Parts: sequence; structure tokens; C-alpha cells
Amino acid sequence: MGNSILTSFSLSDRRQLGQSDIQVSPLGLGTTKFGRNTDVKYPQSFDIPDEKHLDSFLKLAADLGINLLDTAPAYGDSEEKLGRLLRGTRQDWIISTKVGERYIDGKSSFDFSTHSIRHSIESSLTKLRTDYLDIVLIHCDKEDHEILQQGDAVAELMRLRDMGTIRCIGASSKTRAGGLLALEELDLIMISYSPDDRSQQQLLQDAAAKNKGVIVKKALASGHAANIQSNLEFILKARAISSAVVGTISEDHLRQNVHYAISAIR
Repeated sequence: MGNSILTSFSLSDRRQLGQSDIQVSPLGLGTTKFGRNTDVKYPQSFDIPDEKHLDSFLKLAADLGINLLDTAPAYGDSEEKLGRLLRGTRQDWIISTKVGERYIDGKSSFDFSTHSIRHSIESSLTKLRTDYLDIVLIHCDKEDHEILQQGDAVAELMRLRDMGTIRCIGASSKTRAGGLLALEELDLIMISYSPDDRSQQQLLQDAAAKNKGVIVKKALASGHAANIQSNLEFILKARAISSAVVGTISEDHLRQNVHYAISAIR
């Protein structure tokens, strides 16, 4: 990979997130591995890096043109680490976090009540050391349609968006029914999508018709993808997709993913 390729990617390639004014890199960086290595689905175990490594890793990501970071309260202490590491550069990043799920003492728990959503946002603002959040997603479990239909989480996120605390709200959904409801009421959806999982493919057309944003999770099947290049090319060729989030703590993997993303969007 030549420097000219990376410079071109860094300078020019951004995609609009639905109707918002947010511009994201086609490849986002997932940060689960920044803070959690238990009860995860990756093919190999791993140690959580120290903050010296993560500091240089985030600087590399920025140099390669990535501006979207995906985190969540359920990702261990990922938010706290990002808050410390991004001090002085917060404005250079689009930070996506979540509400509804927490992971404590090896167990996930879900709470989508108004009080829980409000407390989660306040906690994320404190941990991330910021006074606003670019993207907040409802971290749905398998009952995504019921969660969104019940409405407490949606109403509270809308209130916080109207206040300016959040720029863009959405849902990390599990089903087409949940995704459709999210597209009706929110600004974006996060869906699983890859050559081996096209179960929510119709949502891409639905999102495009409504001019709503789409972020892809599990783009590489949590590290199980047989062909990384094919997966990223398949995903990023779809113009309805704003960004594909891929988690890694390896500099070599990060460079490789960026290289493949560049090839996909040319």
C-alpha cells in the first residue's frame, strides 16, 4: 500500500449518514476489544491492550482516514479509555455509542426504561469526556420490535436529540420488523450484513427509500469471515450503507482492512 492511496482515502472518502449532517468514513472501527474479552464470539482469545498501544492505534486509524468509532456501555471500559485517549481530538471523531445493554460480572442485562436511558447517556457523556454524542443506538436484544414499539427509549432519545445532546439516533436491530420500525421513527439503523448473512438485505432498499442511514455490524462475522476482501467489497458496494464497522486491535489488520475498503469504493 502506497502513501498516495492512504492519503486519497483520508482526504476524500466520506459518506453521509442518512439525512443528518454527519459524514462518516466507509470503514468504522469497533472498540469491543478495547475493553472486553469475555463472553465474546471471536475465533481466538485475546488480551486487552494497554492504553499506550491504543493511543498509537487510534492515531494510526486517524492517519488511515477512519473517523467513526463504535463503542457501548456493554464493551467493558471502552468508553472510559476513549474518553482519556481522545482528549484534545474529540472534534475529529464521530463517536457512536449505545443504550439499553450493560455487561457486568460476565452477564448482559437489558433495561430500556426512560430512567435507564437517561442514566446511560449521562454516564456515557462522563466516561467519554464530551458534552455531546454524535450517534446513539438502542442496543436491542432479539425483541427489537417490541422494544421500539414500547416507545420509552425512542421518546427519551428524541428528547435528548432535540436538546442537542445527541446528533443522530438509531437502533442496532436484530430483525427486519425491528429494522423497519426503526426506519420509521429514527435516523439510522445498524444491521448485520455480509455475503453469508443477507437476512436483512431488504432493509437497505427500505433505508434508501426513506433516506435513512445504515451502519453495518458483524461485517466480518466477528472474525470468522473466510475472505475479508470479498466481505468488505460486497458491503461497501452498496451505496445505501454509510459505513461498515470492523473491530480490531491489530495494526496489520487495520491497514489491511483499509486497503480492502479503498479497493471496494473505487
